[in-house]
Amino acid sequence: MSTIELQKITVGRRKRAVARVILRPGSGQIFINGKPLADYFPQVPAQLEVLEPLRLLGVENEYDVIANVRGGGWHGQAGAVKLGIARYLVYLDPSVKPKLRQHGLLTRDPREKERKKYGHLRARKKPQYHKR
Repeated sequence: MSTIELQKITVGRRKRAVARVILRPGSGQIFINGKPLADYFPQVPAQLEVLEPLRLLGVENEYDVIANVRGGGWHGQAGAVKLGIARYLVYLDPSVKPKLRQHGLLTRDPREKERKKYGHLRARKKPQYHKR
């Protein structure tokens, strides 16, 4: 029986998006669902959000990022990848945890869409009230 080295996979979530992230020593390439970062996220704010944990520590050219993302929209997916990258960096070097925590990169954003209630038009909006 041969020994197989298992890679650590970190999970990041935001809204309905779930990202599974792996970091490898490399030249700074980022692939999301098999596509380069600029192709998967043509929106510049999403690209900057994904790169935020790497830029904060100054290691954007030291690791290659491979991520699989499902669910949610582009903003939620970018946030999920960001959290996954930050968690992986803490796994690699626990001494960076206070710096990432200080910038809010290790906290999962708990906000989700509130469900619609019956008798309401949306989650909280009610039909117009008329006394007579």
